Amino acid sequence: MKIHLIAIGGAVMHNLAIALAQNGHQVTGSDDEIYNPSRERLAAKGLLPKKMGWFPKRLTKQLDMVILGKHAREDNPELLAATKLGLKILSFPEFIYEHSKNKTRVVVTGSHGKTSTTAMIMHVLQDAGLAFDYLVGSKLEGFDTMVGLSDAPIMVIEGDEYPASPIDLRPKMLFYKPNIVITTGIAWDHINVFPTFENYVLQFKKLLEALAPNAQWIWYQHDSQIRQLSKSAKKSITQQPYRGFKNVGKNGKTTIADGKGNRVDLAIFGQHNLENLKSAYFAVKALGVSDKTFFSSITSFTGAAKRLETILTTKTGKAFLDFAHAPSKAKATINAVRSAYPKRKLIACLELHTFSSLTKKFLPHYKGTMSPADVGFVFDSPHTLEMKKLPYFSPEEAKAAFAGKNVQVFTDSAKLEKALRKLAGKNQNILWMSSGNFGGLDVNEISAKLLS
Repeated sequence: MKIHLIAIGGAVMHNLAIALAQNGHQVTGSDDEIYNPSRERLAAKGLLPKKMGWFPKRLTKQLDMVILGKHAREDNPELLAATKLGLKILSFPEFIYEHSKNKTRVVVTGSHGKTSTTAMIMHVLQDAGLAFDYLVGSKLEGFDTMVGLSDAPIMVIEGDEYPASPIDLRPKMLFYKPNIVITTGIAWDHINVFPTFENYVLQFKKLLEALAPNAQWIWYQHDSQIRQLSKSAKKSITQQPYRGFKNVGKNGKTTIADGKGNRVDLAIFGQHNLENLKSAYFAVKALGVSDKTFFSSITSFTGAAKRLETILTTKTGKAFLDFAHAPSKAKATINAVRSAYPKRKLIACLELHTFSSLTKKFLPHYKGTMSPADVGFVFDSPHTLEMKKLPYFSPEEAKAAFAGKNVQVFTDSAKLEKALRKLAGKNQNILWMSSGNFGGLDVNEISAKLLS
């Protein structure tokens, strides 16, 4: 097929373009700006547009399909041209469903842990020798792209709550009609899309209504919102509540039991990861993977990129990088490092970078988030506020919202770096949490100095 991608430079869109080309389709695309790593990866595959911008004349009747990325605007010139020509236009979640509608679809949903849980499932299925397609929100070890397309009978999908496209604001997770669905938890996020908590919870209720016939729903049983939803779920849905594996390890080791008295040492740590792992266990079990294969495989799982990723290890310290930005994610990540290394000083750095985290009325949701750390540094960039067209709030207001005596707030990355370098020493860990880049700071170089 001849397929054109509008806004090809997005994280998932450029991976989808590569996957489509690898499957023999003729792929073209456009975007107004493309940054690395998307730019280099598209160029390496011969898919990088020769010129940046929108070129409606590229849209012709010869195209079989147009896939619309969510970063385009509803008045995009190429979108308008495709509509006028009557071309088939799909958002990427619509395309993923079309591709996988005859497969067994495993979809991971929830406010946190989606990428890690999806990665766990993919890791085990690969070790089990089962063929599967996938869509995941991070680059994973052992997989060349974030999207894999084939004629495999299974597809594993990370299903987030962001809008499908500029012309369809429904959450992506509502398109996939899962046969097996995981919900890890419900904690309000994406305030720019879901202005109230009730509206956010409603999307998960809609998810349950959009499941495939006789679907299995795997859900975290300690989440009060999910428990409430479970009471009204259709009787045709098979429900599997779960809680985390118990850590029976000692001296900082994470060890679980396999149900037969055998102990299984893990490379990952943190209560949230043990909860994610249990949901992955039930998902692969439903796909026919044996307990023996699961527990043997999971020992070699080291996590997804920027999901509590170890970026530096010294004799007396570690530096971690995590995508955490929402309050529930940041809290779980800080607690994980604190619990694993209780005798080490913990320096936690959180960048407020998303629309929700930079919205003044949302800031109180971070109350107490940094408390488990010995030192909590919060960074927000006035430039990012300006780019997102959000009203300014002062460092004092942010500090008051976090409500921790250990919290310091910075709006200048150079001052943040200076404060960090003063804390250089032994027997301590540093945790970097952001969906951004801390105003361009080199977290690897600073971590090396801090832990020296």
